[in-house]
Amino acid sequence: MTQLEQARAGTITEAVQLVAQAECVEPDVLSARVAEGTVVIPLNKRNTGIRPVGIGKGLTIKVNANIGTSGDQADPEEELKKLRVAIDAKADTIMDLSTGGDITRLRRAVMENSTVPVGTVPIYQAAVEAVRSNGGIIHMTPDLVFSAVEDHARDGVDFMTIHAGVTLAALEQLRSQGRTTDIVSRGGAFLATWMLYHKAENPLYEQYERLLSIAREYDITLSLGDGLRPGCLADATDRAQIHELLTLGELAQRASDAGVQVMIEGPGHVPLDQVEAQVVLQKRLCNGAPFYVLGPLVTDIAAGHDHIACAIGGAVAGMAGADFLCYVTPSEHLKLPSVDDVREGVIAARIAAHAADIARGLERAINTDKEMSKARKGLDWDKQISLSIDPVKAKAYRSSSQPSSNDVCTMCGGFCAIKIIKDYFDS
Repeated sequence: MTQLEQARAGTITEAVQLVAQAECVEPDVLSARVAEGTVVIPLNKRNTGIRPVGIGKGLTIKVNANIGTSGDQADPEEELKKLRVAIDAKADTIMDLSTGGDITRLRRAVMENSTVPVGTVPIYQAAVEAVRSNGGIIHMTPDLVFSAVEDHARDGVDFMTIHAGVTLAALEQLRSQGRTTDIVSRGGAFLATWMLYHKAENPLYEQYERLLSIAREYDITLSLGDGLRPGCLADATDRAQIHELLTLGELAQRASDAGVQVMIEGPGHVPLDQVEAQVVLQKRLCNGAPFYVLGPLVTDIAAGHDHIACAIGGAVAGMAGADFLCYVTPSEHLKLPSVDDVREGVIAARIAAHAADIARGLERAINTDKEMSKARKGLDWDKQISLSIDPVKAKAYRSSSQPSSNDVCTMCGGFCAIKIIKDYFDS
């Protein structure tokens, strides 16, 4: 039985117990949310030794870090360094998005070394194999696509992005309305290319029951991908995006009926004033399924600083009800991220998630900030560093600029407001 089926049968699984303990939630309450589909616990039956993570209603907002090779840069050791630094920076999950080098070997290495749930996008491997074997994505076959899905499942992957909502009808909407940036999703572009060439329906949509059968066998959580997500502010909330979202709502219901856990992926590039509406719409159309957002990025012109644009959008999305933030690194839109870029991206997304948790009234998040305030009042620098989202950077800054007195910093020195008032009150 899957986690979802066990929850519906009234069984509180070990994974539910572990997540409930971590989240300070009663196990029966958490199990009920899994049963209704408002929380998912991505955990492949074949994956052991990882820390289960809950994503969804009433839980802390989670952060995902993407790693993976490209055709231009395919150093597996570098990607494993990124894996380690992302986990050290407290990413909750990892996604391997590799398209270069020995994809299978790297995926298995990631699975072996990760202590957190791992996600993948099997259509990437199917497309790469079609290019390598036959010279083009158009030579990809439905059997090759489903073979990739099953390979990833057997390797223990916990959740998969599946672009099943990119249908012929959705592509017709895209063609008729016109877009500034057309399709920016790599998986969406692969499938659209194949569909338009063959004039055939998306196999992931047409053979969805086949997909559900694999997902149920291994207890894969399906992350229904937004292949038509807006790639710029001008395309946000257009007919093509909403058409796909409506389809994803139907597919999410079918997955739930089959006992398969499911979450929904979201945009993308969205103006700040539309972020809340995007979240509300997804929750309404997808029966409250957990919402996994890429950003959203609230401006198109932050190249080199897109992790900041992402954090702004992620905080607003989280406050509105998004459950899972996919990080963006400073190198987004420019190059494959470095190890340092990965760390920066995770920290920025975690700041956004924490800020949103506070806005949502999550007591644990609120209390952490209160503890920081007490440490600042007490001029307890060690505790301030330990409570920081990024203690490594906080400690490095403190160490790099020694004050004249250990109870202040070099910003204010002897004119430290907190010290002045503290000395006055203590006298």
